[in-house]
Amino acid sequence: MIARRRPISRIATSVARLFHGEAGAGLILIVVAAAALIAANSGAAPAYHALFHDPLGWSPIAKLANLHLWINDGLMAVFFFLIGLEIKRELLDGDLSTAAQRRLPITAALAGMAVPAVVFVLMTRGDPSLQSGWAVPAATDIAFAVGVLGLLGQRLPPSLRLFLLTVAIVDDLGAVAIIALVYTAQVKLGWLLAGAGFLGLLAALNRFGVTRGWAYALVAFALWYAVLHSGVHATVAGVLAALCVPLKLDRQGDSLLLRMEHALAPLSAYFVVPLFGFANAGVALPASGVTGFAAALPLGIALGLFLGKQLGILGAILLAERTGFATRPAGASTPHLWGVALLCGIGFTMSLF
Repeated sequence: MIARRRPISRIATSVARLFHGEAGAGLILIVVAAAALIAANSGAAPAYHALFHDPLGWSPIAKLANLHLWINDGLMAVFFFLIGLEIKRELLDGDLSTAAQRRLPITAALAGMAVPAVVFVLMTRGDPSLQSGWAVPAATDIAFAVGVLGLLGQRLPPSLRLFLLTVAIVDDLGAVAIIALVYTAQVKLGWLLAGAGFLGLLAALNRFGVTRGWAYALVAFALWYAVLHSGVHATVAGVLAALCVPLKLDRQGDSLLLRMEHALAPLSAYFVVPLFGFANAGVALPASGVTGFAAALPLGIALGLFLGKQLGILGAILLAERTGFATRPAGASTPHLWGVALLCGIGFTMSLF
């Protein structure tokens, strides 16, 4: 006779199943983001902001003076490194391995940056002092977008997730470039040159067939450190380092890229991204309520992200398909692609970078 499980056991099993896989990681992200939003708009707000923004008593890296900086500039480099590994795998041996397959996400990403910027400029044209914020709605919050997409689990074609990743990573690299060129007061050339040297060393490790993970990790850390001090956002180092990790099989029939991807995926999904969400989603809502969002600045950002992203990304997709310039991802319907355009409108935390 099969013993009946206790109710508490059934509940525990159900909860474990709920939080397993991409859908579970997405759910965790939504929960912690909601918790941060509640904390930032309640009596816990001073403690919440002190936790992340008060100076640390001691930090091994002076530029990372508080916990918020450690998360956004440090831990998020791990997330971007993981995304870079996945993008490289698909570039070499997947759905992005041909120029034709790369055209659509790159085109969509560029349009998804340009149109929101135009919408923002139009909405703030009455106040020239706000016009310089045109880049704020241009970026996509890749962590939140992928997290929300993960909630849908296996019900979407795999090509759609890759399409979103590619659009978002091009979007975010573009945003980093804009910040460096337009908003950064002083880019430190010496540190940039040092970063270029470390990037060249990573490429050399790949070229000469080095498959020791520690060698790539050591040089990647040096690259991150140099980029951090250059004035360019440090997370770009994660993507650049990932593109230098070899995918080809070694003598044991193993791949360093696949090993790293497998090892970092749970760390990123269940620790780095939720911590990032909790640290960044705690935005204080205006005391004036809904009327506060009617001001030119918040309205320009909101419409740029919500309306501009949809018009830019979906419009570019349909135009590229109609002209024969590119084809849509396998198995993706127009509603699927519209959903991706909506998700790319999640941009509030990347804009805070």
